[in-house]
Amino acid sequence: MQIEAVREELRSMADEGYREFHSKLLPGTDNILGVRVPELRKMARRMAKEDWTGYFDAAPNMYYEEDMLRGLILGYASLSLEDRLEYLRRFLPSVSNWAVCDCVCSGLKFTEKHREEVWAFLQDYFTSEQTYDLRFASVMALDYYTLPEYAPAVFKYFDKMMNKDYYVQMAVAWAVSVFYVKLPELTGAYIESNHLDDFTHNKAIQKICESYRVTKEEKVFLRTLKRKKKA
Repeated sequence: MQIEAVREELRSMADEGYREFHSKLLPGTDNILGVRVPELRKMARRMAKEDWTGYFDAAPNMYYEEDMLRGLILGYASLSLEDRLEYLRRFLPSVSNWAVCDCVCSGLKFTEKHREEVWAFLQDYFTSEQTYDLRFASVMALDYYTLPEYAPAVFKYFDKMMNKDYYVQMAVAWAVSVFYVKLPELTGAYIESNHLDDFTHNKAIQKICESYRVTKEEKVFLRTLKRKKKA
């Protein structure tokens, strides 16, 4: 699979209006063509049936969309679990924004059939100090591990995260809100006793209160748990 052929196809699908819109959501990312995610998923699905490994191993990507493609392919390719996790391990250091991180996580559906093995794989990412390692682990948790047998361990990891990067804090807050919707009693107890920083704690409550699946009474109580800004 020729790198330039892939890039030419991506350029042919570029939408300038979408590029301008998406660029505003990804400050600091200046190599965006403007290809919509559904089109990238279609392309990744097709490429996964071809000889994609040469492209995956090729030189550093020129475009943001190439990072997305490489990650999405790993969700579609026919691979053993061991090989898939190894490719994922090699891919993750290239993740440098929330969009690639989150879209790739949502495509790793194989996790549903291999939760224990992927959970073991995630341990190094939960304990990393790197922003997008931590976001990856947090988003994987909200996508695939909102289960009572995993929630206590996930919450312990959240409490131990010392990285105060905005994209880590927002991922954890988002995850806590998803856990609350699916496991309200367990997560409610965590919200009352967690060791999250104040911003993440309050943002999690805000996100929960934005959900239509949470009752008015729950929202009233949760708002009483918000932490006041320190003087």
